[in-house]
Amino acid sequence: MSDTELKAARPLSPHLQIYRPLLTMMMSILHRITGTALYFGTVLLAWWLIAAAAGPDYFAFVDGLAGSFLGRLVLFGYTWALMLHLLGGIRHFIWDFGRGLEHPGREILAQASLYGSFVLTLAIWVIAYIVR
Repeated sequence: MSDTELKAARPLSPHLQIYRPLLTMMMSILHRITGTALYFGTVLLAWWLIAAAAGPDYFAFVDGLAGSFLGRLVLFGYTWALMLHLLGGIRHFIWDFGRGLEHPGREILAQASLYGSFVLTLAIWVIAYIVR
């Protein structure tokens, strides 16, 4: 048999255009994105803590940046990413026990982690502003 006949008979992997985006697929992608975002957000948190140790002038500068509209928007996004990543980890932990793997259970857990992240983020920020 020639090499061209072998190559033609080889099965081809499906390409991305045939996949319909599912909620669990999107949540998996969001879990990876939020994990990366948390890495960079933790660098910003470390910068704030280092500024606190560096002295009052530098801390006032960094705290002013964090307290600005853009800084609070980044902090809000960091909080949401943390909550979504946390709930996604809990969802995977449930799956590790063999629970919620059937069709309606997968969708319910994915929706719960998505909506729960929004609710928890808003609750954290409302409580923070009340306590402040």
